[in-house]
Order: sequence, then structure tokens, then C-alpha cells
Amino acid sequence: MKAKRARLLIIEDDAGLQRQLKWAFDDFEVDCVATREEALNSVRRCGPSIVLQDLGLPPDPNGVEEGFATIEEIQRLAPDSKIIVITGREGREHAVRAIGLGAFDYCQKPVDTNVLSMIVDRALRIQQLESENDSLSETRSPALLRGVIAASDSMQKVWRMIRRLAETQITVLLLGESGTGKELIAQALHELSPRAAKPLVAINCAAIPENLLESELFGHERGAFTGAVKQTIGKVERAAGGTLFLDEIGDMPLPLQSKLLRFLQERVIERVGGRELIRVDVRIVAATNRDLRLAIEQKTFREDLYYRINEVAVTIPPLRERGSDSVLIANHLLQQACERHGRPRLRLSPEAAQAIEAYSWPGNVRELANRVNAAAVMADDRIVTPEDLSLQPAVATAAEFPPLRQVRQRAEMQAVRRALALSDGNLTRAAELLGITRPTLYDMLQRIAPSDTSR
Repeated sequence: MKAKRARLLIIEDDAGLQRQLKWAFDDFEVDCVATREEALNSVRRCGPSIVLQDLGLPPDPNGVEEGFATIEEIQRLAPDSKIIVITGREGREHAVRAIGLGAFDYCQKPVDTNVLSMIVDRALRIQQLESENDSLSETRSPALLRGVIAASDSMQKVWRMIRRLAETQITVLLLGESGTGKELIAQALHELSPRAAKPLVAINCAAIPENLLESELFGHERGAFTGAVKQTIGKVERAAGGTLFLDEIGDMPLPLQSKLLRFLQERVIERVGGRELIRVDVRIVAATNRDLRLAIEQKTFREDLYYRINEVAVTIPPLRERGSDSVLIANHLLQQACERHGRPRLRLSPEAAQAIEAYSWPGNVRELANRVNAAAVMADDRIVTPEDLSLQPAVATAAEFPPLRQVRQRAEMQAVRRALALSDGNLTRAAELLGITRPTLYDMLQRIAPSDTSR
């Protein structure tokens, strides 16, 4: 059944067909227009769920380019609208091109309103399901909306840890290569925690000069040093009641490490140049891409501070170890970039997806974001290619696809060896473990014996 009063836009310069379609879809809020300009004004004003569009529009009613331009503009202005193209019997190739541009479906002239009604119903159901899915997404935790994509097993494990840790007051140390998304994970920890209504304050310990870092952390009193013309509250006090994120803590200077350790032990601070002890309730989340145990051996990081910040460590895997996450993240970042740059929705070509999976991503998610952002600007068509991402197309080699017979033999050999090991060489027991008869096991041993002897 049609949803009552959903909005439908008819773009058709034939007044008779306009009336026919309007009558056929009287359960909808229907708007009828005849030109691209009128159509775009209506889209801006109303945001229709469904668009019925003829390709032949003024000033070139016998051509199709005006219709294609209209589809592209509607996709940019209202990407959730479902466009159904109405085309002549001889225009099937144009309909296929329109679908390539983002149209939902097509219907040939002369229009059979029963067929068209079924197409519209299907489009409307899908549009409503997508809208409901978007609404559900908006009710999820803010961390998900901030781009924490955890489809791979390794990231699912991280995500389960984060959900458990968020409810606690435990100090968490996030470990991972540069660009793996440690700050996003810190945001998730905060936003899923009981402290979410209070501030999350971040400080990059590697980006601030050593002589200013103490003041940034703990604040200073007026006159504490040259240029201190007023009292300044530090990051720790600003995070009161919330979470303090110490990024790149492995680069914190040793003298300041001792002062941070004192705060973690006593939960009180002194502003630079001050004498008042100020008690602060704040949760600490720290992150580093350095090997802190090695830093301890090299006397550049305090061991007692390490154990204070490492009540629980969470290791974030690099992008190259996250399987298909790279393509999921790329799609997510691509849609964000399209919105940011005012471009119609783009999609990754199969070749681009393969290239993304094949690349090692030494810069991790940060590198992926930079390449996707550039591709969103540079892509000529609605499809992003490996060239747009400055990646080499992935080439499947013979080594990646060994003959099926070889794969089967290798699997049989591994299974037989394991069964023999578990049965301590007892052939009858090994056959039972494999679910085969003893004579069959003899045959398999004879087939794989040459492989074994060659090892």
C-alpha cells in the first residue's frame, strides 16, 4: 500500500501526461513541473520522496541531455529521493544511463499506470526503510556516528572492550600506530560513559613545547612567568567531571611525567606560580604510538607512570590488519567528503575497492581519509577509480589463485596430519576423527605421501 501523503514530483512537459499521472497518484502530495529550473525549485522547497521524470525536457524536448542534467542536480540536492525515469520504447539505453547516474528505475511509454504504480510503491518502501535506518542510526551512540567502524574481528574485539571499559573509571591506555583512530576511540570511551555530559578535553603532549606543557596541563597564576598577565585554567581543571585525553603521552618530557604521576596518585594539582592545592575529579585516557616498555629501558619514560596510566591497555590494529574495514571506512569517508565539497554522491568502483584492500596503508585511516578526500574532488564521473585515489589497480596473480585441486590436496594433507597427531598415529582412530573409513585413509596417505617425502 502507498503511504498516505508522501510527496511525489512529476517532471513532464506534456500537460496530458501530467494530468494522467497526477490522477493515478492521488494518494500522494503531487507537484507537477515542466522544466529543469521548476523541478530544482520544487526539490529545494519540498524534498520529494519520489520523482517521476521524463528525459526530454525544454528547451530540448527531443533530446535527453537536459533530463540527465536534471537527474544529476536532484541527486545533489536530494540524494534520498528516488527518481523513476519515464522514457520511450526506443530509449532503453538512455534509461540504463540514467540508472547509472543514480536513478532508481525506469518505465517505458506509453505509460501503464498499474506497472508504474508498482515501481513507485517499491521505491517508496525502500525510501522509507532507508529513512527509518537513518533515524535508528541517529539514536545510536555518538561514537558510532563519529566514524568508529568495527566490522573486522580485530576491531569488534576492540569495540567490545571499549563498551565494557566506558562504564568504569579505569584509566585506559590506547596503543596503536599513528593514524589508527586513537582519538576516535577516546571519544567513544567518553561518550559511552557516565561522564558524557561533562567535557572531553584533549592535549597533544608532542605538539606543545616543553616549557609551555606544564602550564597547558595545570594552568598558571597571574605573574607566574613573563607574559602571564592573567590567571589561566589548565586542561586538567577544564576536564573536571569529564575525561582528559593525553595524546602521544610517550613524548611527554620526563620532568613533567613526575608531576603528572603526582596528580594521578593524589588527584590534586597546583597551578604554575600558585600554592593552592586544587582537587580535580577527572578520568584519564592516554594514547601513544611508541613502545613504552622500550622507552622505560631507555630511561625516557617513567616505569611508575606507565603502570599508573596502563590499568587497562587497548591495542588498536593497523588498517592493513582489518580486512574489509578499509573499504567500509573509505565509503563512509567518501560520503562525508561529498557532503563537505557539495558534490553528488559518489561510489567506489570494484577496482577501487580491490585497490584499497590490496594497499598496505602505512599512514592508516589518516592516509585513507586524505586520499578519499582528494578523490571526492578529482573524480570526473559518479564512480571513484583507483587513479582518483592515486592507487595502483590490484592485480590478481596466479599465486593468489592456486588451482582448486592443489587447494583441496593441501587441505586434505593438513587434516590427515592433524588427525594422525591427535590419534598418536593410530590409523583406525584417525579415520574415525576424519569421518572416513580406514581403506579411504590408506588411499589418502598414498596420495599425499609424495608431498610429505618432499618436505
